[in-house]
Amino acid sequence: MDKPVAENRTVTHGAMHVALRHDSAHKHVTGSAEYIDDIPEPAGTLHGALGLSDRAHAELLSVDLDAVRKAAGVIAVLTAQDVPGFNDIASTGQHDEPLLAEKDVRFHGQPIFAVIAQTREQARRAARLAKIDYRDLPHWSDIEGAIEAGSALVTQPMTLLRGDPDSEIDKPPLRIRGSMAIGGQEHFYLEGQIAFAMPGEDEDVLVWSSTQHPSEIQHMVAHVLGIANHAVEVRTRRMGGGFGGKETQGNLFACLAALAAKTLKRPVKFRPDRDEDMVVTGKRHDFRVDYDVAFDEEGRIHAVDSTYAARCGWSADLSGPVTDRALFHADSSYFYPHVRLTSKPLMTHTVSNTAFRGFGGPQGMLGAERIIEEIAYALGKDPLDVRKLNFYGAPGTGRTTTPYHQEVQDSIILRLVEELEASSDYRTRRQAIVAFNETSPVIRKGIALTPVKFGISFTMTAYNQAGALVHVYQDGSIHLNHGGTEMGQGLYTKVAQVVADTFNVDIERVKITATTTGKVPNTSATAASSGSDLNGMAAYDAARQIRDRLVDFACRQWQVGKDDVEFLPNRVRIGAEIVPFDTLVRAAYYDRVHLSAAGFYKTPKIHWDRAAGRGHPFYYFAYGAAVSEVSIDTLTGEYMVDRTDILHDVGKSLNPAIDIGQVEGAFVQGMGWLTTEELWFDDKGRLRTHAPSTYKIPLASDRPRIFNVRLAGWSQNAEPTIGRSKAVGEPPFMLAISVLEAISMAVASIADYSVCPKLDAPATPERVLMAVERLKAM
Repeated sequence: MDKPVAENRTVTHGAMHVALRHDSAHKHVTGSAEYIDDIPEPAGTLHGALGLSDRAHAELLSVDLDAVRKAAGVIAVLTAQDVPGFNDIASTGQHDEPLLAEKDVRFHGQPIFAVIAQTREQARRAARLAKIDYRDLPHWSDIEGAIEAGSALVTQPMTLLRGDPDSEIDKPPLRIRGSMAIGGQEHFYLEGQIAFAMPGEDEDVLVWSSTQHPSEIQHMVAHVLGIANHAVEVRTRRMGGGFGGKETQGNLFACLAALAAKTLKRPVKFRPDRDEDMVVTGKRHDFRVDYDVAFDEEGRIHAVDSTYAARCGWSADLSGPVTDRALFHADSSYFYPHVRLTSKPLMTHTVSNTAFRGFGGPQGMLGAERIIEEIAYALGKDPLDVRKLNFYGAPGTGRTTTPYHQEVQDSIILRLVEELEASSDYRTRRQAIVAFNETSPVIRKGIALTPVKFGISFTMTAYNQAGALVHVYQDGSIHLNHGGTEMGQGLYTKVAQVVADTFNVDIERVKITATTTGKVPNTSATAASSGSDLNGMAAYDAARQIRDRLVDFACRQWQVGKDDVEFLPNRVRIGAEIVPFDTLVRAAYYDRVHLSAAGFYKTPKIHWDRAAGRGHPFYYFAYGAAVSEVSIDTLTGEYMVDRTDILHDVGKSLNPAIDIGQVEGAFVQGMGWLTTEELWFDDKGRLRTHAPSTYKIPLASDRPRIFNVRLAGWSQNAEPTIGRSKAVGEPPFMLAISVLEAISMAVASIADYSVCPKLDAPATPERVLMAVERLKAM
């Protein structure tokens, strides 16, 4: 009998739906996981640094780089004139984002030139020696400034319309108009942006990039160098976090590294420090939501008219699809009989904002929850009752059509909410909190239960495709490669589980290899929560092809029917005989059976007509609910999250351990967005919150004191996704809205819950204190 692939291994065959550890978890905690900056540098490696603008909007009159070129260790200084192809790294084809500025600059920190030196320190020091003359031009850095200046839009806006909101909004007896400011967010990945380029022969260049989208890096490098895509190979083994910040923002560093490497014929690495990373790269979009809502005495919504204005920055980047997705989620979990939703993607003289976990969905959903909160306080009701009254209904109720005319056929939100309402003892706790607030002069408490309904799929239909490559070797070991990238979320582990499950072998047999454009081409970004859905199915398709060939071989060799071939754990039953998996594989090889396959998957059923605002953009919806309880100090505005209970829907989980970790992490990151993380630009357009000293992400001590997270074990996807699972990357981020709503209730207790506090996000202690003082004065 052949020896097993791995000695003393834990038996984990049939690995799909099993709680396995992340494949690199032991490497993460021991520091042995290899990131790009850990790759041994070849002899002669050079290092790059950026020369940045110190104006928000200005014409470049002169750029004197003599002192830069003469600085110690400097090998070359690159400007736009050194680009052999196109000086453009715009991700959407609008050609509005030059790699290096030429005639003007449009945000404080825009790259004008790049320095290549023998060491990183020499390059950074030299970059500060440039003498640049500017002619200052008018600038604005926020939504209000953009509106006041009559700012242009960075891309075409979108409107979703259903029913007749113009005439219907006057019919109900009650109506509220309001506005809410929603702040942006820095990605703050642990591993910053980095790229390392190695020149090859002829036009070839190999690029290691910390990116969620290797194929886009490939396209951009080829575009900038003026060469074909086949000359560029991009590799990504893992990232130390991404959260959307590495979907397009890696283009700058990869293209400059490749440009320098090919120009100088030496390896080149670009690794900005944290300050430069935060200044140069885009964030989550700030939004201002203006809403007009009509409703009846029970709290049932009749008509909504909302505008979602966004601070997009100086170029389009991904602002079009981000603001589109904000509108797609501006209904949250609620049916609007008559609705108009309009986006306003505003140009500002700030860094171009970009993808961030949820991709506009959190901002859209938060606007909807503010509407519910306003109605509840106006009627003196528990916001949960107003929520449940307005939930999408079951098919046949007439309450299933979204503002974009997709039917919600799979809604389980009411079941989730009512199950969590009971398990968390929400009603009793809320009564106790109201009683506590009546007698507590300083500390006030609040509690809120909020829902999540999040659409899964790229809204650009073409991106909903994936490829995978699977090889089975003679010893029964398996090589897996696919187009998804690993940023700590466990995608590689989940897809390996799919392959192991297909062959019914131990997970240790499956070798997970770095994502590379040289193996699986034309990949989509690992984004839109679609990584497992797309790549899992592509890997399954490849593994299934090989399995079917093995079955056909077994039928020929053993003279049995297909029903007599069964894949058992690490072995195969063929008729009455049990054959080890590796023995069957080796026998198939000697019979010249092809043991390699390329798999492919494209999401079915989806289509979208943006101009008409109609279609079926999402394959399915993921749902969730959270109850959060908070305490605030009315003298300082400080607060803590006392307890959070979460019930989240991931369908039939591919890996419950990883999925629960994703829910926990998303919730805490969302909590940071809504409470502590604040981006602040000064009157010169400079980002002043550009380091951990001025920008506060949540700490371990900020997590809920009691944190109960459960997956809805009874759920499975109605659509035939891989293992009937559902996406988990983005949907749980919005569970954190429960924290903001709970803080709002605590503040509202100051005025006996008679007034909606209208807290803007983030609800920093300063904003909470100001809201408390405002309500005290009423």
